[in-house]
This record gives sequence, C-alpha cells and structure tokens, in this order.
Amino acid sequence: MRAIEFKSKLSKNRILIPKKIQSELQDTDEKNVQVILLFNDSEINGDLDLKQIATEQFFNGYADSDSIYDKY
Repeated sequence: MRAIEFKSKLSKNRILIPKKIQSELQDTDEKNVQVILLFNDSEINGDLDLKQIATEQFFNGYADSDSIYDKY
C-alpha cells in the first residue's frame, strides 16, 4: 500500500486535495483508497461529539436477534 500525506481542510463535506497531490493522483482512476482523518482536538466543533456518532453507528448495526448474547 502506498501512502500520501497532506494537510487539508474539509469544505461542504469534501476533502480539498492540494494541486500538487492531484497531479500524483491522475493515474489512479477508480482505485480503492483508505482514508484516515486526524483532527486537532482544539479544532473539533463542540456540537460534533465523535463518541456519540460512533456509538450511534455501532448500534445501527445491532439487531434484536443479537440480544441472545447479552445474557452471558
């Protein structure tokens, strides 16, 4: 796996890719990528509780049939 690291900003739910990096990506049409977003703690919006979002996403995948495992 090849890694490219750059600093950017989120704008309207999009990651802005610097022009220098865009030129490196021109030959990567329709490739799968893995994205990791790292935020400075001081820049995270107080209304955005990442722990709450993660919990909600986790329980969205929880089915009633999974409750049999809660008894152990």
